[in-house]
Amino acid sequence: MKVTVQKIIDCGVVAILRANSSAELLEVAKALHAGNVTPIEVTMTTPNALEVVRQVKSELGDRVVMGVGTVLDPETARAAILAGAEYIVSPVVNEATIRLCRRYGIPVMPGAFTPTEVLRAWDSGADVVKIFPTSSVGPEYIKDLKGPFPQIPMIPTGGVNVDTAGAFIKAGACAVGAGSSLVDKKAVKERKWEVITDVAERMVAAVQAARNG
Repeated sequence: MKVTVQKIIDCGVVAILRANSSAELLEVAKALHAGNVTPIEVTMTTPNALEVVRQVKSELGDRVVMGVGTVLDPETARAAILAGAEYIVSPVVNEATIRLCRRYGIPVMPGAFTPTEVLRAWDSGADVVKIFPTSSVGPEYIKDLKGPFPQIPMIPTGGVNVDTAGAFIKAGACAVGAGSSLVDKKAVKERKWEVITDVAERMVAAVQAARNG
């Protein structure tokens, strides 16, 4: 469990894949890996999401850390784990889901926004707390939360892009989560995988620069 979380933190960028079709997501995963983004989260809102997890793990193996997101209940979490998910992400705090992940030794990252939700997630057994959504509050909100909760690792999602990723890290985030700003829908539609690889490289570089600076 700790090894998986450390891999996510070491990379510093979690790619969040949402799509209306699962057809291109294997190619997207390959493009992200080429750009040094190894933690990849496929949301359950994607058709055949669990099949995508199986395909990516079969093709890329340990070169990526596959997670499943938008998990709302323990039943979905268990199905994801059986499909090969190495970590579980939720937009909310659901204690039953957290308990199931702890039982199977799988890292779990529930979503929280308010200080009360953040502490509730941590007390319930979260490995990392996903701060969501941060698009309307920005990096300063992470700094505000880290004041009373320096011990809680946080990954902001929403409003994260190449230009803001470094600021979130400097504010205290252990990593950042990015969706459409990392995986451009137009690039996917036109199968321009090199565009996704380039953005991935730049976002990882921004995170590392913030850590070193």
